[in-house]
Amino acid sequence: QVQLVESGGGLVQPGGSLRLSCAASGFTFRSYVMNWYRQAPGKEREFVARISNSGSTTNYADSVKGRFTISRDNAKNTVYLQMNSLKPEDTALYYCNAPAWARWGQGTQVTVSS
Repeated sequence: QVQLVESGGGLVQPGGSLRLSCAASGFTFRSYVMNWYRQAPGKEREFVARISNSGSTTNYADSVKGRFTISRDNAKNTVYLQMNSLKPEDTALYYCNAPAWARWGQGTQVTVSS
């Protein structure tokens, strides 16, 4: 069973930082691209970041480029999203995604507010 479990969300002030984690299991993690998506209240789920299987290639939504960094530790079967310079508009439920398996985690809430 392919499973993704996000963690690390919370409440932070604007300009603050947060690191999300996604623990993967049930597949050969190192062989697959991983994504982060987010969904804010009343909005569609949107792409945030993508990382290649080796971690050598990353892609970001324009809205987060330069502020967020996706990374992975294949030895730990974990993908991360380092979020810096957070803005209120970053507030959303953040989801880990394994596109090859059409699988999503349960989401972790990020709230950016003063």
